[in-house]
Amino acid sequence: MLYQLWSILYTHLLRGCYKWLLNQYTGQCELQRICLNILPGGQRTIKVDLHVWDVDSPALLGLDLVWPLPGPTPHKQNQRQRHTILHSAMEVEKMSVEKAVEDIMECKKIYPSTNTKFRELLLACLLQITGYRQLLKDVEAKRKQAYDSHNLANEEILFQLWSLLMPTVPLSARISKQWGDVGFQGNDPQTDFRGMGMFGLLNLQYFASQHQNVARSVLSHSHHPQYGFSFAIVGIDLTEMVYTFLRKGTLKCHMYNVAPATPSLRDIHEVFCILFSDFDKFWRQAKPRDIMEFSAIREKFRVHVEKCLENPGQALVMHNTVTQFES
Repeated sequence: MLYQLWSILYTHLLRGCYKWLLNQYTGQCELQRICLNILPGGQRTIKVDLHVWDVDSPALLGLDLVWPLPGPTPHKQNQRQRHTILHSAMEVEKMSVEKAVEDIMECKKIYPSTNTKFRELLLACLLQITGYRQLLKDVEAKRKQAYDSHNLANEEILFQLWSLLMPTVPLSARISKQWGDVGFQGNDPQTDFRGMGMFGLLNLQYFASQHQNVARSVLSHSHHPQYGFSFAIVGIDLTEMVYTFLRKGTLKCHMYNVAPATPSLRDIHEVFCILFSDFDKFWRQAKPRDIMEFSAIREKFRVHVEKCLENPGQALVMHNTVTQFES
């Protein structure tokens, strides 16, 4: 009870008073302090993102202080207007990011002529925030795009995957048991892409082309007589993990740290490569009795990755090293 009362008191009064005092002392609103004083990357952009969406925060309104008194206030209309401006800044389809920065500075009474650095920093943060939302849309489109065996472009990517992983072994036919050698379940890989669509294939193809030695090393480990696994199927499963992380916002800090402008599909492909390489090591270290332990080990790996992604100052890193299987 006392904790709830303290929480209400702090949220609705003390926090607002504290921010008002900071505004008066520094001559800067909270958004300015975030952009000018916090390190760039995940730490700064996450704060900006939370600040813009925090409609319960008095500082969000750009006013000196909004007192939590009952009944109408003289600022009520201005508050609604400023909420609208700040929220629309997060919708890249509704207005350009540069125009959004101008509107935010106007509603917070920040003069562009004397705050050029703040304008640049805020613009960079909003580009990252809106870029992350666009990336999610792009990934969703790839995920919903079903693999089509009648589409020559789709088929070419699939054949490229084989050639990159098995450069010395020619594929005998489009429908072949050989697909099992790279971890597909049946004679036709098309059926394995149903869950993640083209996003799954594009991830595998990117891994095999951009990190070829590592991808082949993981494929070699997947053929281990005791600790082996289905390379392609595990890759598609990890694609689902990447997609879930992206959709939940778990990858925000990572993306903001590695992409100084707007994150792209290449950045999400890199995340997949890192997770696949790391999962291979994680799996080998676990030394499972058989493939039936996959779900349990996958869950432990997911928790491990999520903990790594909680640090706003760090990013996932790809180690382009080829390792041998330790028996």
